[in-house]
Amino acid sequence: MLDQTTGLLLQSSTLSGGLFWAIALYLPLSAPLSRFEASLESGPLSAPWRQAALVISSLLLALAVGVLIQLLLGWALGPGWASSLALITIGWSLFLSLARKD
Repeated sequence: MLDQTTGLLLQSSTLSGGLFWAIALYLPLSAPLSRFEASLESGPLSAPWRQAALVISSLLLALAVGVLIQLLLGWALGPGWASSLALITIGWSLFLSLARKD
C-alpha cells in the first residue's frame, strides 16, 4: 500500500494532496496574517521586502497546513480520498466566490 523505501512526506500523493490543500486554503489562511502585516508596517523593511515577506509567509503557512491536513485525512481516509476532497474543496471555493459576485 505505502512505499516503504520513501518516507510518508516524500510520497507523491502526500505532496500533491498537500499542494491541493494549500491552494484550497490559501485565501482563508491569508486573512489571519493581517496582524503580521501590521507588524511589518512598523518594521525596518522597505515596501518590496515587506510584500515579499508577507507572500512567502502566507505561502509557507498554506503549504504547511495543507500537508498536515493531507497527512491527517490520508491516514483517516486514504491518500486518494484526501486528495480528491482537496480538489472538491477547490471547486466549491471557486463556485462560492463566483456565486457571490454580482
